[in-house]
Amino acid sequence: MDPTVRSLIARLHDAGSRYVLAATGGGVGAAAWLLSVPGGSRTILEIVVPYSEQALCEFLAHSPASFCSVETARLMAQRARERAQWLAPGQPVAGIACTASLCSDRSKRGEHRFHLAIQTIQAMRTYSLTLTKEARDREGEEMVLDRVLLNAMAEAFGIAERVAVPLLPSEAIVSETRPAEDALAALLEGRIAAVCVESDGRVRSEGSRPKMLLPGSFNPIHDAHCRLMETAARLVGASAAFELSIVNADKPPLTDEEVRRRMVQFAWPAPLWLTRAPTFADKAQLFPGAVFVVGADTAARIVQTRFYGESETQMNEALNTLRSQGCRFLVAGRVNVEGLFLGLDELTIPAAHRDLFTAIPVSDFRMDLSSTQLRIKVDPSNVPVDTTPRSRPDGG
Repeated sequence: MDPTVRSLIARLHDAGSRYVLAATGGGVGAAAWLLSVPGGSRTILEIVVPYSEQALCEFLAHSPASFCSVETARLMAQRARERAQWLAPGQPVAGIACTASLCSDRSKRGEHRFHLAIQTIQAMRTYSLTLTKEARDREGEEMVLDRVLLNAMAEAFGIAERVAVPLLPSEAIVSETRPAEDALAALLEGRIAAVCVESDGRVRSEGSRPKMLLPGSFNPIHDAHCRLMETAARLVGASAAFELSIVNADKPPLTDEEVRRRMVQFAWPAPLWLTRAPTFADKAQLFPGAVFVVGADTAARIVQTRFYGESETQMNEALNTLRSQGCRFLVAGRVNVEGLFLGLDELTIPAAHRDLFTAIPVSDFRMDLSSTQLRIKVDPSNVPVDTTPRSRPDGG
């Protein structure tokens, strides 16, 4: 390996930012270099090579308009950074991407080119180069790409050192820097109301909304949550997702660090919707037609006027909002603070709203486990002083 390449990679390993690198069509030489210089475990979270069209479509969760374009490189970098956030919550991370169309064993009518993108919390940087056709073999084109990629990483991570890139007189690298677009940051800042964190870590703010949600605070998530979701999905015949509101009606919003800590618990079980919807009326506006899966304790709070400022009118308005949005509740039995098991039949539900609630039979689901019990088990000082909510009911 060229000593200047080795030196720059060593500096990259010391930069402090961790990343996921995704490469298709080229860039595997740089990936091999990065892995061969000691220290990569400090920075490299994952290297993925979605080489076939199907693999790239699965990586992006859709088919791009062009498989080798600046836009595809940006999408790959965004996806890579989401994956990095998933793998290293609360740490500075980046997503690095390369898509290329280089010299192969058959003649290409199109240009030989590559596009690189690096997504950090601050910016999205892209680098594009059209190579002079037939001027190099595949190895020569790969070498140019690999060196440009290392220099792009150095720029993104604030490293002054660079390696030489053997460009021909007709070749010029085109670069662009844009402010970062981060859906999770937009949610935390209050600019959007909801994002979906897919089970593989992808974050999206657009697209279809689920028809069944299990809301909660998930501090922590446990087996009863997962079992309840599976049971509800089977009974209703619809796929389900978890929902966590980062805004609570009577508590401070969750911090960025706390949101990411809770997010990482959901790797693979099911999608997680993060929202700014503390009440079920708010959730109904975001998820029309949804079935909300709740415990009997939450169902009891939903129909108690003390959570609506002692106003029966406000309670009726909230529940009528749910009805108008086509939403309803699926209720699982829970053990109360006195140790008694309560199901929907033991609750006093106003006749006018009874149609909004359906019980999950005990024969289908019962697990006497709660997040509070788990926190106390880990740390006995976590015993709550007063668990009575002071505001409107939410999904916590």
